[in-house]
Amino acid sequence: MNQPKINGSTPAFDQLQQGLLGALRQSPDYISGEDLAARAGLSRAAVWKRIQRLKTSGYQIEGSPRRGYRLQPQSDLLLPGEIALNLQTNYFKGPFYHFLSLASTNDLGKELARQGFPEGTTLVAEGQTGGRGRLGRIWESPAGEGLYVSLILRPSLPPAELPKITLMAAVGVVRALERVVPVKAGIKWPNDIILQGKKLGGILTEMETESDQMSHLVLGLGLNINTASFPAPLAPFATSLVLEGCSASRLAILKAWLESLDSLYEGFLSRQFSDILDSWRQASVTLGKEVTIRLGNRIISGRAVDLNQDGVLLVETASGRIEYVISGEIALGPPILATQEA
Repeated sequence: MNQPKINGSTPAFDQLQQGLLGALRQSPDYISGEDLAARAGLSRAAVWKRIQRLKTSGYQIEGSPRRGYRLQPQSDLLLPGEIALNLQTNYFKGPFYHFLSLASTNDLGKELARQGFPEGTTLVAEGQTGGRGRLGRIWESPAGEGLYVSLILRPSLPPAELPKITLMAAVGVVRALERVVPVKAGIKWPNDIILQGKKLGGILTEMETESDQMSHLVLGLGLNINTASFPAPLAPFATSLVLEGCSASRLAILKAWLESLDSLYEGFLSRQFSDILDSWRQASVTLGKEVTIRLGNRIISGRAVDLNQDGVLLVETASGRIEYVISGEIALGPPILATQEA
């Protein structure tokens, strides 16, 4: 199926191109240009041109004048054809767009959502020059070292449902990691993925509304996979899978996340949020801990006791009062620790 071209994205493949790639995948050895041409109904010159397009897109294809072509084991590029291959999703089926570099996948996602791109549109970048986290913080996005991805969603729901989607996405990340690597990550309310007490990744949800409904939202994920070191200010608080001794494919994690998120999203749309909430509680590194939350000029300190059915954090203060926190800048520990972490 044709999809709109986006400036800077890896070119999408037509059916003939996909067919050549499929034939190369299925062949354990070299396959001749003549054989490929016969299968595709093309001339050998046309096959050669399409092979060059595949190579330009990042596929490693070895050519031999006498033996033909052979697809080499892939580098871990997040190419659209590789994401879509055998992906088991109902909602997040693409179109998929791949960029060597973007300022921010979320910023482009918002622009495309305003243009009417469909739910499931997925943007991935090998690196970002202006990656962002919550509250406008810079998200370090070195090329090839992390997962930088944004999805367009169009749920017909009121804006008050947005915090639930953030929690749902975090549960999806934890489940995806458990499928791919031998780690048990945790979730720090509302959007941080934690491993061994340090930040492994984060989720950024941004929406636009129309009347009393969401017009669309962009769900972004940044996850540190292969980063071997962090700048001095971040090193005490950030980690990556490779720093924790795990070797993992970014592509495998992305596909596992899309599949996990797809299943959760189906339940969410069916109003089965209580199941998602139970999974969030099991993965939480926040509940039961002393927390300090900054809400503008106001600071709330106490013990995080639970989330309610709307995803609102319940904090019990020293006086026994329950504070309902929808959003805020949170740190685990009393105020002095929050100052250090900020």
